Amino acid sequence: MDLNVTYLTIAGHVDVHKYRYLYFLIILTAYIFIICSNCTIVYLIWSQQNLHEPMYIFIAALLINSVLFSTVIYPKLLIDFLSEKQIIFYSACLLQYFMFYSFGGSEYLLLLGMAYDRYVSICKPLQYPTIMKKTTVCIFLAVAWLLPAAEMVAAVIISLNRKLCNFTLKGIFCNNSIYKLHCVPSRTISIYGVFILINVALLPLLFILFTYAKIFTVTYRSSREVRKKAAETCLPHLLVLINFSLLCMYDIINIRLESNIPTVVHFLMTLQVFLYHPVFNPIIYGLKMKEIHKHLKRLFKIK
Repeated sequence: MDLNVTYLTIAGHVDVHKYRYLYFLIILTAYIFIICSNCTIVYLIWSQQNLHEPMYIFIAALLINSVLFSTVIYPKLLIDFLSEKQIIFYSACLLQYFMFYSFGGSEYLLLLGMAYDRYVSICKPLQYPTIMKKTTVCIFLAVAWLLPAAEMVAAVIISLNRKLCNFTLKGIFCNNSIYKLHCVPSRTISIYGVFILINVALLPLLFILFTYAKIFTVTYRSSREVRKKAAETCLPHLLVLINFSLLCMYDIINIRLESNIPTVVHFLMTLQVFLYHPVFNPIIYGLKMKEIHKHLKRLFKIK
C-alpha cells in the first residue's frame, strides 16, 4: 500500500456545505481563545519568579500540552470546513492519530505529576524541598511526553502494514476509528490498545485518585487553614481530571457506538472530545489558582 497516494474521505461532518462558515467561525474563535489564554498563563508562570515552583511548572506544561493537543485537530478542521471535499492522506491520518493519543496520554501523566506534587506538599511538607527538586520535575515532564509517544509509535507501525478495504472515515478527525478501515480486524492491535489505555490512562487515574484520597484524609484531621490551602490547590486539578476523563469516555463510547448512533449525534459527541478541555483548562487555572489569578488581574489592570 502506498501511503502517499492513499487518501481517506472524512464523512463525519454534518451539513458542512450549508453551515461551513458558521463551523469555521466557531472553531477559529475557540482555537484563538485556546492559544491566547493558555499562552498568557504560561507566559505569567515563566516571567514571575514567585511562580517558579513545581506546581506552577506542571500547570504550564499541562497548558502547553493543551495547545499542542488542539493544534493536532483544529487547523485540519478549519481547512475541511472551507474545502469542497473533506479528505486526508492515510499517512497524515496516522500522524494525527499518533499525536492525538500521544498528547492525550501526556495529559494523564502530567496530572499524575501534579497529584504527586500536591501529595508531597501537603502530606510530607518537611520533605518537599528534597523530594520535589528540579531534577524530579524534569523526569516527570520527560516521562509524561516521551512514554505515550513511544507506545503510540508501536501502534502506528502495526497499522502501517494493514491492508485497507474501506476508505471512508466515519468521524471528523483520525482516532481509533481508523482500525475499522482495515480489511481484517487485528487482535494484536486490540490487545495493544488495551495495554496503552491501562498504562497511560487507567493506572495514572487510579494513582491520582489514591493520592487525593490520602490528601483529603490528612487534611480532614488538620486545621482549617490546611484544609483551605488543600482545597485551593487541589480542586482545580480534580476538576481538570474529571473533565478530561469524561471526554476520554466520550471518545471510547463514540468509537464503540459509531455505527449505532445518528450522524448528527456522533458529530456533536466528537466535538466534545476536543472542544471543551483546552478551553476549560485556562479558565479553571486562571480563576481558581489564587497566585495566577492575582497576576492575571495585574496584567490586565483589573481591580
